Amino acid sequence: MKQKQIFFDIYKNFSTRRMIMLSVLSLFVIGVLFYFNQISKALEEREKAYVDLYAKAIAFLIESGDECDYTFIAEIIQANTTVPAIPSLGGVPNRPVNIPELEDPNRTWTDQEKVEFLEKKMEEMKAQNEPIPFHIGEEEGYVYYANSTTLKTLRFFPYIILITLFLFGGLAYISYSSSRKAEQNRVWVGLAKETAHQLGTPISGLMGWIEVLKTYPDFDQNIGKEMMKDVQRLETITARFSNIGSEPTKRSENIGELIETTVEYLKKRISTKIQWSIDNRLKEPYYKDVNRHLIEWVIENICKNAVDAMAGVGQLNITISRMPNQKIRIDIQDSGKGMSLAVQRNIFNPGYSTKKRGWGLGLTLAKRIVETYHDGKLYVYRSEVGKGSTFRMII
Repeated sequence: MKQKQIFFDIYKNFSTRRMIMLSVLSLFVIGVLFYFNQISKALEEREKAYVDLYAKAIAFLIESGDECDYTFIAEIIQANTTVPAIPSLGGVPNRPVNIPELEDPNRTWTDQEKVEFLEKKMEEMKAQNEPIPFHIGEEEGYVYYANSTTLKTLRFFPYIILITLFLFGGLAYISYSSSRKAEQNRVWVGLAKETAHQLGTPISGLMGWIEVLKTYPDFDQNIGKEMMKDVQRLETITARFSNIGSEPTKRSENIGELIETTVEYLKKRISTKIQWSIDNRLKEPYYKDVNRHLIEWVIENICKNAVDAMAGVGQLNITISRMPNQKIRIDIQDSGKGMSLAVQRNIFNPGYSTKKRGWGLGLTLAKRIVETYHDGKLYVYRSEVGKGSTFRMII
């Protein structure tokens, strides 16, 4: 019967929900922009129609005789308080309205400066909107106009709304994400500490039985030593689990020796078809304040994942070097199957695993150990499908 991958399914379902939410959000954004764009177009057409009426009113005012009642025409002309407009007859600008620069009381214009300014303004308006023509007898004039402040504001308004929504949505998401991560951390910490507690009693019992076996004359003491090493390793693992969720105790450790010792232990207990290579480029013993048990855990976890990726056969290279900022760089390179970009993006997510029986906790905890407890970095430095992967740890 095929085992269900509970954590992976949860992660996959979460990704599906996220994609649905992004799709709905995209449709909402498109809808808002489309709606306000239609309103802007309607207002733009309305302003164009008004300017057309404004131009006709000007032409009527000039052409009419003294006996005409200009009250209605004057109301049409004076009603324009928002649309910047410059009437021009024979190429000469005349009676501009709603031009902020000309209404500035702190600035004085000469006639030449004013004409040059208005001619430049007419060119700008012509680039924005097609001038509205009007005729006075056989002479043709134009009304140059620009979009009103209301129309300009309306075009930016949907973006202001969307930015505001995104800001509040982002804050809500950060709050939810932080709460979710905190809850996950509490689960992992509780699981780790309970595991350490449950392992304590049988480990003590095993150590006692090994001592009893050593008292037998025909018992091979070398076997006893190896058994004791494995039990002590279980003690180390228990200590690692106990340190999860609390500030680990750090001591000055020789990083090169720590890694080499960890690898030597793994060599005897992992496939003999793995070719190990350690390139320690530290010219002398280099000490850093670390928690030995937890750093060993990280090295073991990455190496075991590398062995799984190579199916027990291949080359595993470990390079230790010092960086200019006095930190230590550890590269663990395998010749395994490599990872796609999608896998690389998710490999450190809790519950994500490419293994059939994987829980997806190892690399998550490894990253937390390096980055949270040791102020370092752990990431996939390089990976190519079919050629292998390189994990880089900086402490």
